[in-house]
Amino acid sequence: MPVLWLRVALALYSLGLVYSVVALGRQTHWITRFTAPAVQLGMIFHFVSLLESAHEQGRLAGSFHDVESLLAFMLMLGFSAVYVRYRTVTPGILIFPAVFLLTFAAAMGKHPIVFTSPLRKPWIAVHITLVLGGYAALLFSLSACLLYLLQERGLKSKSRWAFSRLPALDVIDQISYRSLLLGFPFMTLGLVTGIVLAEAEFGAAFLRDPKILLSLLMWAVYIVLLYTRWSAGWRGRRAALLASVVFVAAIGAWAANSFSSIHRFTR
Repeated sequence: MPVLWLRVALALYSLGLVYSVVALGRQTHWITRFTAPAVQLGMIFHFVSLLESAHEQGRLAGSFHDVESLLAFMLMLGFSAVYVRYRTVTPGILIFPAVFLLTFAAAMGKHPIVFTSPLRKPWIAVHITLVLGGYAALLFSLSACLLYLLQERGLKSKSRWAFSRLPALDVIDQISYRSLLLGFPFMTLGLVTGIVLAEAEFGAAFLRDPKILLSLLMWAVYIVLLYTRWSAGWRGRRAALLASVVFVAAIGAWAANSFSSIHRFTR
């Protein structure tokens, strides 16, 4: 049943994917009216899938596909928060394809990848949820930065696409900055809980694990990004470049699951 509900959510998310493609054209009014209700209904089925999967497995994320599903849901939570605050679906131009691909991989995966870390404490779910919340906020901020660049370029070229498809530059910048502010405590607390778990299980040796080292590096770059946005007032192209660096660091930390002795997914 969890897979069934997830595939129903995937079908509803597909309308968001269609919106992302159509938004590159000239007219999106007809599909915009249906996009937000459809993807929010998909979130309900997605949430039910996550609950049933956690109940069956006895933990929040027992496989790599569960993590993909949870990350997609976190991204949709971010989209819903932006939609409620700003009444715009345009961030979905970049968010919906990522959500669709993550949900598709989770729903259609035939060979589940089991999380083999020896850490089985009940509050490991807290660590997973917090870290994925941080990843989702980073991706949302990067998407907003890219939309900022598109809108800025469109305004300079006096393109009609810029005025009719995207919010004002200040609104896009607020979405990007607030996503960073929201994501930082999630990422920080997620790393702290992970370090506490690893230290209790492995002692000081966990600091030599590549997953831990890359995660700390990503966190440090995250701080630099926040500092430049807050203190130096970086926005636009420079903010998008630094957000890209942070996201690449986050991808590196994620990829470290493949060769970490503490935090690994295997078939």
